[in-house]
Amino acid sequence: MAISLTPAAAERVKGFIAARGKGLGLRLGVRKTGCSGFAYVVNYADDSQPRDLVFEDQGVKVFVDPESLPLINGTTVDFVKQGLNEAFRFHNPNIKGECGCGESFSV
Repeated sequence: MAISLTPAAAERVKGFIAARGKGLGLRLGVRKTGCSGFAYVVNYADDSQPRDLVFEDQGVKVFVDPESLPLINGTTVDFVKQGLNEAFRFHNPNIKGECGCGESFSV
């Protein structure tokens, strides 16, 4: 499996990298935190690490560390705007539960 992007997420990443004037793609991972156990970590990738797993979808590279991949394998990243709020959203088939605030998840 892999990490995929919706058209909205791909356009957001491409636009942000173009505005920054640098970047290779999106870096996606997880860290232990929150009331449910794990939280997503999203950054723009300016370099590639030797152990990175690299997926490409809709012209955007997604860099994932090997420790995070089992927790997010098969995830689709979306980008949504609701009023003044905008954020990446994750459709992760591995999730068993989420906290009420939506900031953390369990597998």
